[in-house]
Amino acid sequence: MKKTKLALRVNADNLNHHLWNNRGVWWCHLTVHKSDATAERMRFSLKTRDVERARERRDKIFEDISKHYEIAA
Repeated sequence: MKKTKLALRVNADNLNHHLWNNRGVWWCHLTVHKSDATAERMRFSLKTRDVERARERRDKIFEDISKHYEIAA
C-alpha cells in the first residue's frame, strides 16, 4: 500500500520557498500526495508580517507535518 507523501521541493537559493505574502501577511503552502492518487494543497496563514518569523513558523510546520507524512523530494 502506498503511503501519503508530502511534496517538499526546497530551493536552497530561495530562503522564502513555500512562502508567499498576501497583503502583508505571510502564508505557507505545500502539497500532500495521497495514496489514492489524489493530491491536496495545504495553505497556512503564518499570522505575521515579519519574513524572518514567517520562515521560522514555516520550518516548524514542516517539522510537525513530517512526523505524519513521508517526504517526497
